[in-house]
Amino acid sequence: MTDPKADKITAGGAILARLKAVGVDYIFANSGTDFPPIIEGLAEASAKQIPLPKAIVIPHENAAMGMAYGYYLATGKAQAVMAHTNVGLANCAIGAINAATEHIPMLIFSGRTPVVEKGRLGARTVPISWGQEMRDQAAMIRETVKWDYELKFPEQAVDIIDRAHAIANSTPPGPVYLSLPREVLCEQCPSDELDNPSRIAPAISAPRSADIETAAKLLSEAKRPLIISQRGAGSEEGFETLSKLALDWGIPVCQYWAIQLGVPTDHPMAVGVDPAKWLAEADLVLVIDCLAPWSPDIHTPGEGCKVVHIGPDPLYARFPVRNFPSDLALTGDTAEVILQLEKAAATYLDATASERDARRASVEKASVKRRNELLAQAEAGNGELMTKAFVSLTLSKVIEGRKATVLSELGAPLEPLTLHDHGSWYQEPHSGGLGWSFPTGLGMKLADPDRLVIATMGDGSYMFSNPVACHQIAEAMEIPLLVLVLNNVEWGAVRQSVLGVYPDGFAAKTNTMPLVSLAPTPDFTQVAAASRAWTAKVERAEELGAVLQAAIEHVMVRKTQALVEIRIAP
Repeated sequence: MTDPKADKITAGGAILARLKAVGVDYIFANSGTDFPPIIEGLAEASAKQIPLPKAIVIPHENAAMGMAYGYYLATGKAQAVMAHTNVGLANCAIGAINAATEHIPMLIFSGRTPVVEKGRLGARTVPISWGQEMRDQAAMIRETVKWDYELKFPEQAVDIIDRAHAIANSTPPGPVYLSLPREVLCEQCPSDELDNPSRIAPAISAPRSADIETAAKLLSEAKRPLIISQRGAGSEEGFETLSKLALDWGIPVCQYWAIQLGVPTDHPMAVGVDPAKWLAEADLVLVIDCLAPWSPDIHTPGEGCKVVHIGPDPLYARFPVRNFPSDLALTGDTAEVILQLEKAAATYLDATASERDARRASVEKASVKRRNELLAQAEAGNGELMTKAFVSLTLSKVIEGRKATVLSELGAPLEPLTLHDHGSWYQEPHSGGLGWSFPTGLGMKLADPDRLVIATMGDGSYMFSNPVACHQIAEAMEIPLLVLVLNNVEWGAVRQSVLGVYPDGFAAKTNTMPLVSLAPTPDFTQVAAASRAWTAKVERAEELGAVLQAAIEHVMVRKTQALVEIRIAP
């Protein structure tokens, strides 16, 4: 007799198998009492030799979200995060805010406490099944995701994963959320379509050719163009093309509050991170994927200046207030738009040669002068307590010539670093959800084991990252990440914000600014050592280079995690 269940699988197993079929490599999961059908599904699919993503235990959801974020940065592939009901989803919220702000696609799942109290497989069995129930669980993160849904029937498994994955990767990309009731996951569904190609393709936007031509003509007519790049150039090819476009046309490139690197830090047209001077003089600004390309309170574009926005969501529609002028918006993959614009603008090169040459020479002179002054200032930060700039400069020297990525969450600043490659720099999201750098570094290193990945962060950011969980992950998964903790024993960003608003206020004049100090900070090396990490503590500038070199050799040769705590000035 034929087994009626032979061509069936639990909905939990079907969800997992379908994730593999659409291209998900990892499920970063923190399990709970809602997970029996997920765990059973893993075992069932494995027993039936159905391909699955690799499901790994991540002991805190913030770390799971960060690892999915980092894995995407390294690969361009959206990954899955699974959390425990509403309490696990609450721990995902900061990561969802970060992912939404930075257009990082990921598939977020959490269990839902059983609806029924008896009579069905998967019904409530323990008191927390009552305590974790919510009327609208998805409301916790609905404002940060592109789409959310609650699985209603087991036979939806294939279609709903296809839809979730397609929406997450559509322009603009971002996180999506699916709630998974335990009873539904326990039910059977067909297994014959689990490995078929996805039936729903992402919707990818691109600018109209007429708009590309308009932007190219504006560029050809501009006397004082400016590029402001914040989230990089989209890809390695986009990076190279943006560098060429800026050099060909003699356009200064300002990387204001950069999240990713758009051009090399020592590019002849790179003019730093302050747009004030250049913006005031500009008659055309190319805004490349910027949430906030300048601060309207302190920066003013030149009279009659045209502004062209480029990116997957040039107007950042998710944000209620963002009123930067936009004469033209080119919507699409950032790299693809840059490539199209560079090609269209090339037809005007011959007619503008003398003007471009003069502008290029002027911008390069200013760029070289500024960079020399900046590096001299960084070198001078080697006093009794090192500056962040000195740490960056020293780090830059020891990673020279290596395939490396530096992550900075209020850690090592960008400008003193000499970086030449796409993907060599990432800063914390503009949403400011702390605890980002450490787990994001873990996800990047997991995806690209041969790359040197260095996660730098302040002492407060390190504590926010749930470091015990992150170090446990690094040891358990054998991820040789290098962590640098720049310890100034305070919330440095808070201090700077207070001084910016009240430069002559009472808080600025007091010996101890309220709500800023983190003293006494723990010995962070001991936190890392609890998970058998290689550790070092540096307080003297002359010791830093050798210690960083030893740490790099350790993670790249011995291939276990390392942490260096660096005492810096407030």
